[in-house]
Amino acid sequence: MLKEFKEFAMKGNVIDMAVGIIIGAAFSAVVASLVADVLMPPIGLVLGNVDFSNIFVVIRNGTVPPPYHTVAAAKAAGAVTINIGVFINTVINLIIVALALFILVKSINRLKRASVPAPAAVTKECPFCCSTVNKKATRCPYCTSDLK
Repeated sequence: MLKEFKEFAMKGNVIDMAVGIIIGAAFSAVVASLVADVLMPPIGLVLGNVDFSNIFVVIRNGTVPPPYHTVAAAKAAGAVTINIGVFINTVINLIIVALALFILVKSINRLKRASVPAPAAVTKECPFCCSTVNKKATRCPYCTSDLK
């Protein structure tokens, strides 16, 4: 059983998948930082100094009475909140990751298509009736002409 597991774990696909998951986790952290630290501050500034991470709705007050100016202050007071801004940041993260993966996969597929030679022709045209026939055919099935 240990030998079978070793063979399974050392297959190229499993190792490739593990590397992809590790790189994906690191990429996710980079994208989260891009959204939180680079994209959202200018968007919030344009929208009137809005900090998206601190857009929330208080469902139940905590032990300390409101107002709560940040999500952290509300949580520290024991308030129950719906964190709309955090959700918006997460959706933007998802969109950026999906776009980046789409571009990456599209580029890889383009490289694969360029490196794969075109398949050899399996048909030819009959010189008498211009029909498409199998390349190995010696007689046209449409006009019965000899194709040798």
